[in-house]
Amino acid sequence: MLLIQNGHIKSMAGPDLERGCVLIDDNGIIAAVGPELEAPAGAQVIDAGGRLVTPGCVEAHCHIGLDNEGMGWEGHDYNEIVDPITPQLRAIDSINPQDEAFGLALRGGVTCACTGPGSANVVGGTFVVLKLAGKRVDNMILKDPAAMKCAFGENPKRCYGSNMKKSPMTRMATAALLRELLFKTRRYRDDKAAGKDPAFDMKLEAMIPVINGEIPLKAHAHRADDILTAVRIAREFHVKITLDHCTDGSLIADELAKEGLPAFVGPSLGGKSKIELLNKSFRTPADLHAAGVSVSIITDAPVIPLQHLPLCAGLAVNAGLEEDEAWRAITITPATQLGVGDRVGSLEPGKDGDVVIWTADPLRTVGGEAAMTIVNGQVVYSAL
Repeated sequence: MLLIQNGHIKSMAGPDLERGCVLIDDNGIIAAVGPELEAPAGAQVIDAGGRLVTPGCVEAHCHIGLDNEGMGWEGHDYNEIVDPITPQLRAIDSINPQDEAFGLALRGGVTCACTGPGSANVVGGTFVVLKLAGKRVDNMILKDPAAMKCAFGENPKRCYGSNMKKSPMTRMATAALLRELLFKTRRYRDDKAAGKDPAFDMKLEAMIPVINGEIPLKAHAHRADDILTAVRIAREFHVKITLDHCTDGSLIADELAKEGLPAFVGPSLGGKSKIELLNKSFRTPADLHAAGVSVSIITDAPVIPLQHLPLCAGLAVNAGLEEDEAWRAITITPATQLGVGDRVGSLEPGKDGDVVIWTADPLRTVGGEAAMTIVNGQVVYSAL
């Protein structure tokens, strides 16, 4: 067992404890959180020394493990730019847990991430939610498949229309290709259910969880019209969807609030590398939250290195987002939106023992990072 004591506990499940404890059992599960807890016999005791103690941070959209650090084409395993429709691809088959980005993320207090294909294709394949500590991806999975990547806007147009002179060359074609796939999947599913025994189609098999509402479309969309096209198609086919990037969210916050869909906002740090990023701003999370939209903050790593997720939350606070909401936007909100809120995102009995003891509050102090990171009750990084 492991007992963390003498910490400023921000559990994300209730008020902060100015001086509190977290007890993790032998199975790596949180057993108790409270102001005073006795150390069971044989327990490892960690004195937090009054430092901030939080759940591990959760990243809702990135490409860690599929876009390897310090590599060129050798480690670019996130975009299969030969066919705009590739739902049969699975992130788990490209993830390299030995990539140094995993260790850096843990040092930055990020313990869980949703990672998967890029946005070159109209449909790119499935994302997975996994812990960032481990040697073998099969042992790190929290949820697989977690979502099906689809993309709107400039990226599919550039990769196929501009570079290859093939469809999609327009936003109309991007939407039409996605619709066609959804129509075909629905018919394929219904024919199977009716015993018509259609010819096996790996692409359509991969899309059945989407059309059945078991996993959402994970929609890459920056511009306001692209965001609303994604919403339109999801409504047409009665499928689930998350709005990833949501760069123009401030312009349509009132409309998005009506839809009740999750928004994963970012990456907001850095320059505006293309026209659809014209309205990129750390103000967007505050505007969306004020309108009533459920907001997570993302890095889109490696666009922003994953260890800087808390820094991005701090910059959103500086731009007007409430501090407690910013913490939620990198812990319990993404965990809930990703469907793993019963396991991670807050410090509560019964949840996984993913805990960070901070050198300083990373939302208030530039350079604040983990003094210790614990995943499943095991210390995976320590500077203490």
